[in-house]
Amino acid sequence: MTAAIDAVAFGPNIWTIDGPDVAVAGFRYPTRMAIIRLRNGGLFIWSPIALTAPLRNVVDQMGNVEVIVAPNAFHHLALLEWIEAYPAATVPAPPGLRRKRPDIAFSCEIEDCNEQDWQSEIAYQLLEGSWLIKEMVFYHRQSRTIIFTDLLQNFDRQWFSGWRKMVARLDGLIGTAPKVPRKFRMSFADRKAARNAFERVRGWPCERILMAHGTPVKFNASACLEEAFTWLKAKPPRNLGLHA
Repeated sequence: MTAAIDAVAFGPNIWTIDGPDVAVAGFRYPTRMAIIRLRNGGLFIWSPIALTAPLRNVVDQMGNVEVIVAPNAFHHLALLEWIEAYPAATVPAPPGLRRKRPDIAFSCEIEDCNEQDWQSEIAYQLLEGSWLIKEMVFYHRQSRTIIFTDLLQNFDRQWFSGWRKMVARLDGLIGTAPKVPRKFRMSFADRKAARNAFERVRGWPCERILMAHGTPVKFNASACLEEAFTWLKAKPPRNLGLHA
């Protein structure tokens, strides 16, 4: 029996849909995508999950898919099936993904996709300074939602068990508020670049925070954002062989 698909309203003209878990390096992660309806009625798809027939039916009822975005080089597993289903959609490439997925014909590098209609409604910023993760953070102006992918995470204490729970706790994945995982924090060798990028993110009027892995934030979002990135004020660890 096929599970029902629910598009959950997150704010004005923005919905989330949770997908099946995926296994990465021995850990089980939930998946989540977002759908934003643009002023012209078209749809902006963020971090697409596996495209099942029920999901496609829900999406098609909501509108015409115009933009499909993988926000970083990790969230690409379902991208090709979405492109094949919606060949007229614009598909910007986040940093590093074109090289990782030469089988995908991207429309443009996302930082070079200029003067597109959706950019007046959805802003984006590359969180620079890390050798490990190149993530595009998005901002839906109408709902005042900042959208992270892997840079912010938080899991319920019961999500992991055994040694995985211990590793997750050390990485900062478990808690009541979203945090930047420790492995990512340590990878930001160029803190100046990261701080400059974060200043642009924190300048967006924020009422909600959405992420792929963890409970979304609907209250005190600005304070939550500040707390999650306090580590940027400290100097990076030395002698770890890290490079910007």
